[in-house]
Amino acid sequence: MRPTDALQARGLKLVHLHLLALLAETGQLGLAASLMGVAQPAASRLLAEAERIVGQPLRARAGRGLVLTPVGAALAARAARVQVELRDAARDLADIGAGARGQVRVGSVTGPALDRVLPALATLRAAFAQVTAEVIVGTSDTLGPQVASGRIDFAVARLPEGAAGGLRMQPLAAEQVALVVRRGHPLAQGAGPVTGADLMHHDWVMPGAETLLTRTVLARLRALRLGPPPMPLSTASFLLTLALVRQSDAIAPLARAVADSFAAAGADYTTLPVDLGIVVEPFGLVTLAGRQLPGAALRLAQIILGAESTGSGAPAVVTLAGPTAPDPLR
Repeated sequence: MRPTDALQARGLKLVHLHLLALLAETGQLGLAASLMGVAQPAASRLLAEAERIVGQPLRARAGRGLVLTPVGAALAARAARVQVELRDAARDLADIGAGARGQVRVGSVTGPALDRVLPALATLRAAFAQVTAEVIVGTSDTLGPQVASGRIDFAVARLPEGAAGGLRMQPLAAEQVALVVRRGHPLAQGAGPVTGADLMHHDWVMPGAETLLTRTVLARLRALRLGPPPMPLSTASFLLTLALVRQSDAIAPLARAVADSFAAAGADYTTLPVDLGIVVEPFGLVTLAGRQLPGAALRLAQIILGAESTGSGAPAVVTLAGPTAPDPLR
């Protein structure tokens, strides 16, 4: 018997792997059983079977719950990858059976969602009209785990801090930051050049101090010897940020793609005619290492990376999901 056949030959089945993957995700046997559609005693028997097959404990008691042992965690990580591959295989078979169809699940931080993902979806839909897409807009910290778990195919984001080695990123571009204000703002009247000192006389609205955007902005202001701006309100809510800017003289640093989009969309917002040289570290295509993307997702990724062009035309049909007010740049 080959060592690589040992677990399968001893009787380890996909149902065991499914349970372990759910245990790693939920940390609760009862919840894992519910997600599998079986009773908790049945799940407990499956877990005991898996331990007999492996020959080592896979779980340990932790208060009223349980935790996976190092052996259990290692097997669960492999099991999660198997689940992702099986779901992808089912999608590939469905795509083949249906012709040029497919579903894509992608995540993105806000700036690239506007100037990278949406144009790429329009290009994809022009060639493959039956492709549908779900786009989750969020922060890199929330999107990374969803890529790792297979919840989304890939993300246009940054690697989260402390990301496990299972994620990889193909860099695309750095993001420039613009300063957004309401139209009619005192600094947007064109009476003269806007200086750094002028900016410090107004409130700024940014997310928390731990976020990439805020860290980058404050570091650049320090380098320009401007010091921290007044920040009476800190929020990760994009909608609240826009509302505050529209109703006051506050200044909001936003990704250039976001700023340009909202400045062009109506009369409420504009960007200040000043460039502080604020540039956030590059974002890229974040994928699960070793994963072969399903057909439609692979085509979209290639378009985003610039490796494939299928023309342009009909707008993409997109289902927005995730936080309703994501941080505009992380």
